[in-house]
Amino acid sequence: MTFVQLIECRTSRLDEMNQLVGRWVEQTKGKRTATHAVVGKDRSDASHVVEIVEFPSYEDAMRNSNLPETDKVFHELLALCDEMPTFTDLDVVRDERLYADTARRFFETIAAAGPLAPLDGLLAEDYHDHDPGNEQPTIGMDAVRREIGMWRGAFDFTFHVEDQFAQDDRVCTRWIWKGRQKAEFLGLPNTRQLVKMTGTTIHRFDDSGKIAEGWWEYDRLGLMGQLGALDELEN
Repeated sequence: MTFVQLIECRTSRLDEMNQLVGRWVEQTKGKRTATHAVVGKDRSDASHVVEIVEFPSYEDAMRNSNLPETDKVFHELLALCDEMPTFTDLDVVRDERLYADTARRFFETIAAAGPLAPLDGLLAEDYHDHDPGNEQPTIGMDAVRREIGMWRGAFDFTFHVEDQFAQDDRVCTRWIWKGRQKAEFLGLPNTRQLVKMTGTTIHRFDDSGKIAEGWWEYDRLGLMGQLGALDELEN
């Protein structure tokens, strides 16, 4: 069972505390059992600092505590605190990352009827998109909106999410896309045809929880065939 230790203290020397944690991370490479450490400052009280350290288990946390480097850092930490820190030991009973929900909202947002909603709550400003149908990656919010606009201008469409798998900062979504052509698309005349294709998208998330990068694989050839592009080649 994953174990988390919550350390709360008051300090006016946050920069020094950050440096101390950085030295501990460097000195315990290959030895520490902690998998994740976060230091946060209370927005309403700048002297209130919380450190969250995650371990695979309580036993791993105890092994980490017994490292000589950890003992040394602890005593240096006390010297930086205005008062004695408090420690809360937590057995994690639920750990749910919200990246998969954000990925699902992305598909819902780009397929929604009406004007395209703002994407800055979903995508990083320097979002990097990899689409096999494009010779060059699409980089930046404006470029992504133009790319999405091309599809939205040519089709009324929906995404149906078949599967989602999340690991670390990646979410893989397998989807079915259905649309009806309503305008010219890549030089192909408007067929008003109802079309469908399958695909998979892998999204990478940044530390803010926004989508920073995307890799797309989908049946573009099958779509072009449904739109009649392959008929022209056969003739």
